[in-house]
Amino acid sequence: MPSKPAPIKKAAKPAKKEEAAEPAAAEAAPAEAAPAEAAPAPAEGEAAPAEAAAEEPKPPTPPPAEAEAAEAPAEEVRPETPPPPPEPTSIPLDLFIEDKNDTTVTIMWSQPEVIGNSGLDGYTIEVCKDGTEDWKAVNEDLQKSCRYIIKNQTTGDRLKIRVVALNAGGRSPSLSLPEAVLVKEVADRPKVRLPRYLRQRYVAQVGEKINLTIPFSGKPKPVVSWTKDGLPLDTKRVMIRSTERDSILFIRVSERDDSGVYEICVKVDDFEDKAQLILQIVELPGPPASVKVADTWGFNVALEWTAPTDKGNTDITGYTVQKSDKKTGDWFTVVDHYHRLNATISDLIMGNTYKFRVYSENKCGISEEATVAKEESSIVKIGIDYKPPEYKERDFTEPPKFTTALNDRATTVGYSTKLLCSVRGVPRPKVIWMKNQMIIGEDPKYRQICVQGICSLEIRKPGNYDGGVYTCKAKNTHGEAIVSCKLEVKQIPVPDAEKQ
Repeated sequence: MPSKPAPIKKAAKPAKKEEAAEPAAAEAAPAEAAPAEAAPAPAEGEAAPAEAAAEEPKPPTPPPAEAEAAEAPAEEVRPETPPPPPEPTSIPLDLFIEDKNDTTVTIMWSQPEVIGNSGLDGYTIEVCKDGTEDWKAVNEDLQKSCRYIIKNQTTGDRLKIRVVALNAGGRSPSLSLPEAVLVKEVADRPKVRLPRYLRQRYVAQVGEKINLTIPFSGKPKPVVSWTKDGLPLDTKRVMIRSTERDSILFIRVSERDDSGVYEICVKVDDFEDKAQLILQIVELPGPPASVKVADTWGFNVALEWTAPTDKGNTDITGYTVQKSDKKTGDWFTVVDHYHRLNATISDLIMGNTYKFRVYSENKCGISEEATVAKEESSIVKIGIDYKPPEYKERDFTEPPKFTTALNDRATTVGYSTKLLCSVRGVPRPKVIWMKNQMIIGEDPKYRQICVQGICSLEIRKPGNYDGGVYTCKAKNTHGEAIVSCKLEVKQIPVPDAEKQ
């Protein structure tokens, strides 16, 4: 019998077609050997062994895909870059006491600015008694939030407290309270109740007396302290008197140097409250730094000036400008509450010479002194020849023109009627009425009226022969115009009974 084919090693990740080809190749090998076993013996015994030896099967060759996969060298694997070592966070921030009583202390803080590459796992809160360095953690599990209540403490103990942030990199620097905390219930926390009128800038004039009362609350009696611009008060200038309920700031005679930011602080044990008030001491401003006459023309003078160097510790609200005639020497205000640094003074008198001065103004009033312009302004007399303009007279003349024409009318015998029309023209046209191209003239049967261009012809009790064509003619030196209408005079109908 032919020997079995040698097993073929599979590639690390052969394709699906290659996996299907391997069992097919294994089945094909015995199938090819089967005809050799079933072949009949040859007639001549000598030839049989030679043929059998010639027909002995050869081991099958592996498929080309599997052979290439077996011969392909393994891919080179590069070592991965190791991650950077974990780093601890920075120090926590803003540790302070939120509340406390006889057995507990509640603290709060803010998370570190730098968390690091390994994140933040939590916080450990450590305490020790004042005077020792025996720090112990008071939380078994890491604290996730930035608030913690330290419980089961002994009343009267003074505790030092600190917070440490932890992550895979280890412990961060610790953040400790600046002073030891006394474990004791606070009956009433301190609270400064700043009056409403002191919540904005408090303004007073130089020389005024300052007496400000700031109430507060807190038990036991709070400890009161004052500062000005962050520094202790000068007790020679400012006097402070405090009771259990309020504190009084008193200045006998105020000066500009007393201006500033005053801060009151009331403290009960480890709790405190602060409030600020701004005090501004003002006075009259100085005069403008300079005044000059910039230009003079006609009856006008242009002035310019600069702001005062001393504004009285407040803003300048305006300026007052005055003029003086050199003949009389009297000063008169021409502009007040003026906000700009230049002005034009008008309506000056020809032939006079003027001086000008300017005052500064703030909320305290007008400066005591004024700055006078060095230059004088003279309004020179100038001869003026007035020539009235020549105007051409407009020609309003026009020929007659009827603006309202005559309308055909019908009337009844014995009933008076009127014919109306309107005409215009310059000079005033002469109006003539005609009947059937014949001038009516002064016939008493007709009444002719022409007022304000409205012309009327009244026919008094017309008869059977008064009907016809009536014409109105208007005529002046520039032409004439004519309008006409037809007048029909009807008979009064007579009933049939009267006819019989």
